[in-house]
Amino acid sequence: MIATTIRTPVWPARRFSKKGTVIGQLHRVIHEIEDGWAGKRLLVVGDVMLDKYIWGDVGRISPEAPVPVVRGLRQDEKPGGAANVAMNLAHLGAQATVVGITGGDENERLLADRLRSNGVTSHFITSDGFPTITKTRILGGRQQMLRLDFERLGSITQTAFDALLKKALELLPGSHALVLSDYAKGVITPAICQSLISAARKLGIPVLVDPKSSDYSLYRGATTICPNLVELAGAVRLNPADLDAVLTAAEAMVTAFDIEFLTATLSDKGIALVRPGNRLVAPAQARQVFDVSGAGDTVVAVLALSLASGLQPETAVQLANIAGGIVVGKVGTVPVEKHELLAALSLDIALHAEDRVFTRDEVVKRAALWKANGERVVFTNGCFDLLHIGHITLLEQARHCGDRLVVAINSDASVSCLKGPNRPIVGQADRARVLAALAAVDAVVIFDEATPLNLILAVQPDILVKGGDYAPENVVGASEVQSWGGEVKIVPLVEGFSTTRLIEKGAGR
Repeated sequence: MIATTIRTPVWPARRFSKKGTVIGQLHRVIHEIEDGWAGKRLLVVGDVMLDKYIWGDVGRISPEAPVPVVRGLRQDEKPGGAANVAMNLAHLGAQATVVGITGGDENERLLADRLRSNGVTSHFITSDGFPTITKTRILGGRQQMLRLDFERLGSITQTAFDALLKKALELLPGSHALVLSDYAKGVITPAICQSLISAARKLGIPVLVDPKSSDYSLYRGATTICPNLVELAGAVRLNPADLDAVLTAAEAMVTAFDIEFLTATLSDKGIALVRPGNRLVAPAQARQVFDVSGAGDTVVAVLALSLASGLQPETAVQLANIAGGIVVGKVGTVPVEKHELLAALSLDIALHAEDRVFTRDEVVKRAALWKANGERVVFTNGCFDLLHIGHITLLEQARHCGDRLVVAINSDASVSCLKGPNRPIVGQADRARVLAALAAVDAVVIFDEATPLNLILAVQPDILVKGGDYAPENVVGASEVQSWGGEVKIVPLVEGFSTTRLIEKGAGR
């Protein structure tokens, strides 16, 4: 589709109410994204496919027929369908395994190679007469001109079905969540669906279904079913324009089919979480949309990881909203990245100072994610005992040097060694908390050493900032920062302000 500013078809970029549920679990959410998701193993079973893209530009109309001529410039291949769900999981840091049916052909080899290079484990069952499903898209600039599908539905052998179910049941016990990705290409049969849901429930493993069948009894017993509005309206046999009636019918469906809740993407109306007698709709926000292909896979992947981590469904839905909003701004079937999700949460993080005080390991990981997102990391340090206008000015000027500011403060023991036994006046926890509340500061970390050199080496900032009472050659870490291409900047001090003067003034009263 042509790039234009419209209402996003599914996802808002921020929380969906002033009491956004991500806020209630924000610290837990950040911990899971940064650390917890790496230990999660997720199994995806369903219709795998290969998405091919031919990119070019359009300069004229064909003399042979009234169609544009696309001058091909490049082409690439990306995993699609159930394989794209697995790609999203892997790019979010999880251990993803996908099981599907393919044709033992060149497209299968291309698909397996793309998955392997992205850290996804694949188990493909070959079925004679069933070519690997392939969709070829031809784009002129960002505009999709044509899509060509290669598939042969209804040709999967019973032997292939049996082998797929056997492999999936073997892999299920080691998984933290199961995703059934149904693209109506024949893999997710009623027998396979119910066998896997039943086995997962016995193991206490959440099951998420991305449905294509309008008969949701096939998915009975799943943790959640994740249709879009048109699919949901078709399942309840109502007009999608009557949203209230559709969601009311969905509430009854949750009970009838023994699912915990239903998650529905609602086009320009947002995304809904439906339970019996209760619903929550996250409204969409204005967003520039380039391509919605694969966005549903992203939503399911984030929901699956959130449930695998034990997050509340409301929190899971909010994260899925954010992730979907990121993906629709891209062209093609492209997974969301972990650093993009954290960057999208930065406004929420900024409102909670306690979530900006980090351990050494945490700040190193956060800085790496910021840099992966193309942001320049600034580092400064000090005791910051009795915060005053000079400190504030230094921090504001430091923040203007880049995109993210890390402030390292001396621990109480370190301050005492440097300043004497009567310092600090303010304890390290309070100093860190106050600094974290400043708009200019993105992260605060406490260090015990006399200098922050080891911390600088670990964070590897792009810019190192100190006040005007230092010469560049005397700044701890200056040569090291410059060795990896970073900069050292000295900012002027505000004359007449210092912690020592404040203490002396207080003592003289």
